[in-house]
Amino acid sequence: MSQARLMDGTALARRIVEDTARQAADLTRRTGTQPCLATVLVGEDPASVTYVRMKQNRCRTAGIASRHVALPARTTTEELVATLRSLSADPAVHGILLQHPVGDHIDERAAFEAIAPEKDVDGVTFASFATMSFGVPGFVSCTPGGILRLLDAYDVDLTGKRAVVVGRSAILGKPVGMLLLARDATVTYCHSRTADLSAVVREADVVVAAVGRPRLIRGQDVKPGAVVVDAGYNPGNVGDVDFDSAVERASLITPVPGGVGPMTIATLLEQTVTAAARQLGV
Repeated sequence: MSQARLMDGTALARRIVEDTARQAADLTRRTGTQPCLATVLVGEDPASVTYVRMKQNRCRTAGIASRHVALPARTTTEELVATLRSLSADPAVHGILLQHPVGDHIDERAAFEAIAPEKDVDGVTFASFATMSFGVPGFVSCTPGGILRLLDAYDVDLTGKRAVVVGRSAILGKPVGMLLLARDATVTYCHSRTADLSAVVREADVVVAAVGRPRLIRGQDVKPGAVVVDAGYNPGNVGDVDFDSAVERASLITPVPGGVGPMTIATLLEQTVTAAARQLGV
């Protein structure tokens, strides 16, 4: 069997950002208001600082204004909630991104719920999960939404396919399963307590690895011809899939980096412009 074809998230994300930039410019011209994304960062975790800076740079590329709110690591849940409610009430802010993790001393769910649903462009609130699950208009979680766009771009027909999601986080594993279900895939969720994980994964036509454990999914776990989406990112640019062995059995596979990651940011920017258009009534 020949090697898997790579799903190039970098190239697709570039096209999405270019289209988003055109939409942002048109919106700014028509309304006199530039779409604005507010980013909120608690503490100075190096990886989080890098991610936020990257998102700010992408905002500039897409013609989106960015407002950054940096809070000290000692910030309390109440203080963070107040900040997010203030941004939610500010008509000049159209989208809000709370960079996570926020620290163990903070109630992250309470913080997420302080974001107004119409500004939840990262798709992290209960309201956004509900709209994803019921297939009504709203904002998708950015990484799951980016994964679906990538599958669409490579003409992956999900109807009737068995999809296995390895991971059950609130902003990746659970929502991507709901989005796959909405496309008529038969979805199985796996996690750290799944018995004989390899046996379950071997039955999958589509595998989404989102558990945060380096090289957990090995080539021998992949059904020949399966589509493999690696949404993991671990130190050393290593995903949750052992790429070198999985590429020999899959039909399509995402690289790490350059697969899912760029799609996450592209989806965030696209949803920010959509949020601005809705709030400005155009």
